Amino acid sequence: MQNGHHGIEVRRIAGSLGAEILNVDLKTLDDATTKQIQQAFLEHKVIFFRKQDLEPQQFLDFAALFGQPVEYPFVKGIDGFPEIIQVLKQEHETINFGGVWHADTTYLPEPPKATILLAREVPPFGGDTLFADQAAAFEGLSDGLKTTLSSLRGISSSAKADASKTREDRIKDSGTKSKDLEACHPAVRTHPETGRKHLYVNVAHTVRFDGWTEAESQPLLKYLFEHQVRPEYTCRFRWETSSIAMWNNAAVLHNPVNDYHGYRRCMHRITLAGDKPV
Repeated sequence: MQNGHHGIEVRRIAGSLGAEILNVDLKTLDDATTKQIQQAFLEHKVIFFRKQDLEPQQFLDFAALFGQPVEYPFVKGIDGFPEIIQVLKQEHETINFGGVWHADTTYLPEPPKATILLAREVPPFGGDTLFADQAAAFEGLSDGLKTTLSSLRGISSSAKADASKTREDRIKDSGTKSKDLEACHPAVRTHPETGRKHLYVNVAHTVRFDGWTEAESQPLLKYLFEHQVRPEYTCRFRWETSSIAMWNNAAVLHNPVNDYHGYRRCMHRITLAGDKPV
């Protein structure tokens, strides 16, 4: 589908979420094209660009069109750009950064609204990223479970083992000191711009429901963790060098697939400041 006289093309890649944006140069965006990209971002929840060889300052300038870039709590930024971190898996490493289904940093009081990833080096195969639509996941629940979840709040922790072990290699070489972080958010959040309701728990960070023990929470959370990544709610992106993905952190989960042992994969990442989930 062609969108407007500026000639960008928005091409859906899956039934539930995800679209590639074609015929655009992110170094020379005008206001009208930026607005079209923002509309596509809200509609499709994760959008992708190819062949965008941006220098760090250009990458930061692009990100700033859509929000306020902020620093990541556990890994230092690259030289001269504290808001840009390197997401790296080296040839000898077997664990990848963030290699589990999650929404970014839900253990913060105000988790980021969006994450933007730029591929610097990619393996010859593998290393795709999966995304899951949490509006569709919520809508796929029974009315009874929707009602139950509407009154629950989830406790997210940065120390949950499934996620914390994926940061170990990067903390060794570029980590910053930070204590364990914890936050309490609604199990179902309403998106501040679209008004849609989204399931807002994730296996990487959600440890229990507020007022419940971990043992009491585990059966329901286990069901939700499996339900929210059903194949029909997902899309998959195959990276190339200079590809960009930008996803709505309030609306989707993501999972970088760890299937390229022996090869190097290097990304630059920017997160955009968010607000308190409600």
